[in-house]
Amino acid sequence: MALVPLRPSRTACRLLPLLCGGARSKGASLSPGAPGRLGQRRYKKDVLPSPDGPAPSVSITEIRQYLRAQDIPFHDGYSCLHTPSLFTGDRGDQLLSANAPFTLFIDKTTGSFLCTATLAEGTWQDFQANVEMRHRGITPIPPASSEEMEEEMRQAREDARCIWERALPLWQLLDEKETKETKALFGISQVSDATLKRFGVRYLRAARSLVFPWFSPQDATLRGLKLVRVEKKGGTITYVEETLPRFDSYRNLFGLSLIGRRDTELVLTGWELDALALHQAAGVASVALPRGASCLPPTLLPYLERFKRITLWLGEDLRSWEAAKLFARKLSLKRCSLVRPGNLHPRPLEALNQGLNVTKILRSALLASHKSIVSFRQLREEVFGELVNTEQVSGVKWTRFPELNKLLKGHRRGELTIFTGPTGSGKTTFISEYALDLCMQGVSTLWGSFEINNVRLAKIMLTQFAGRRLEDQLELYDEWADRFEELPLYFMTFHGQQNIKTVIDTMQHAVYMYDITHVVVDNLQFMMGHEHISVDRLAAQDYIVGAFRKFATDNTCHITLIIHPRKEDDEKELQTASIFGSAKASQEADNVLILQDRKLVTGPGKRYLQVSKNRFDGDVGIFPLEFSKASLSFSSSKSKVRLKKMKEEKEILANKIVEGGSGASKKP
Repeated sequence: MALVPLRPSRTACRLLPLLCGGARSKGASLSPGAPGRLGQRRYKKDVLPSPDGPAPSVSITEIRQYLRAQDIPFHDGYSCLHTPSLFTGDRGDQLLSANAPFTLFIDKTTGSFLCTATLAEGTWQDFQANVEMRHRGITPIPPASSEEMEEEMRQAREDARCIWERALPLWQLLDEKETKETKALFGISQVSDATLKRFGVRYLRAARSLVFPWFSPQDATLRGLKLVRVEKKGGTITYVEETLPRFDSYRNLFGLSLIGRRDTELVLTGWELDALALHQAAGVASVALPRGASCLPPTLLPYLERFKRITLWLGEDLRSWEAAKLFARKLSLKRCSLVRPGNLHPRPLEALNQGLNVTKILRSALLASHKSIVSFRQLREEVFGELVNTEQVSGVKWTRFPELNKLLKGHRRGELTIFTGPTGSGKTTFISEYALDLCMQGVSTLWGSFEINNVRLAKIMLTQFAGRRLEDQLELYDEWADRFEELPLYFMTFHGQQNIKTVIDTMQHAVYMYDITHVVVDNLQFMMGHEHISVDRLAAQDYIVGAFRKFATDNTCHITLIIHPRKEDDEKELQTASIFGSAKASQEADNVLILQDRKLVTGPGKRYLQVSKNRFDGDVGIFPLEFSKASLSFSSSKSKVRLKKMKEEKEILANKIVEGGSGASKKP
């Protein structure tokens, strides 16, 4: 019997109040003697292009044709096209020289560019505009960030410098006992002082945190930091992280500055301590992704172009394995290998601590580019992995809906879930909490709300997130909004009827840019726009459902699709056949959920959730939902207790009736 040991999990939290002795806003300074400054309130969740002004898409063919037409030399890379930079050297009205360093990288998928020499970046349209300026003899100007963003980055660098100066090299702590205890706490007792010194790891006593630096690739100046501390709750170890600047602006490939120009092979990890362990145990070039296995931002791809082989060893669970396969597609499958997680292949730091042969594990990495499966031999390790890790295979568990875990077992990538319910029953409110629950556990989520606008949706989700009416406690708004802003949550800015091709293209963009793994579409009827007026509505709906099904499979992304039911008798409960349209929707779906707005036989509950289809293991059933108007929550954590209590009360009542009946028979 194979046992899967519990591993430390990681989460993000605000550590800065620990460093300055109290609450601190995003605009406050950490410099000694500097007063804290309140930052402006802002809600800066990323949104995707709206139909009113979307960024024009560009194909790789169009990019190549434009570069040739402008006589700009280039060569193909793995993820980018490489060209001489417009922003370095002589910027006069002349052709770019093929002998100049190719330091400007154009993303083959989006057309966005990054100059690694000057850190200038922008869209494909920005690149074209600068080419035209150069032809007119005008010095190209890199696209500028907003003043607010520049100030935020400047403040982050100042705070990072302050913390860095207060932190001590871990190998130079005066108290040897403290050094040993600290290394044991973070599980790095086997990591040598020489390795810690090479990577510049420091320790901040005030926050009991390890400090990992982010140095500029241009001039080695400090651009930011990541702080990591340990929290123990029972037998669970949690690593709490915070970055300067904040996570969406933190782009540090930790360890990249230590890699020589001649190195052509790289190991990509999901954690800074894993990069240390790999270097020490195998002597290989290794870097850590800034956001672990949750995201590989496309802006980092240019820095990885020079490596001919990349091995992805992101972690020890199946979520890391799925992320590795997704990242390999961005990096180019032909140069990637993947370390399959398992008992014999734990994460690199754990392998070092266990004394495993790290070099041997790296040699066993699987090629990512299998064009076809020819025998069970190539599948047997995948099958074994699913048998050993049944809990992980079943997907991410809901914390607010434990009864849903018992039926669906979890939320899995690559599936299509159909959700329906009567008009006015609370479909959007329920599904927002359903998705929020997963998002709070690191599932990158994209919301497509075509029925209600994003401000109203965000208000609902923020209320559910805080678990209270913030209208009555406005002084808490900024605190909860700051926490909510850290979630991997994005919104499409569509509203009303939309063309299905536009929606699919936007979803594809989101998967590439933000590594989205869950898309919520509310609802299908708004996909059946004006272009389907002359087409049979049932045929149009079948086409749309098929498009979503294909997208979910091709992109290993879970899609939750809300569909209104047919018009039926209000006295009848909804069934799978009640879903509007033909049977294709329920046939294509992996899961079918129905929000019933009826009273349960067992009690006074008004709404309950029915799982009428479950392709994963076939379990179906219903459970009650208890709605809280104050928190807009359907959380059913108390439903089991309620059902049990009602059952006990019924048994007591039945016994009393029986006793009363038997007593009456004895009377004369």
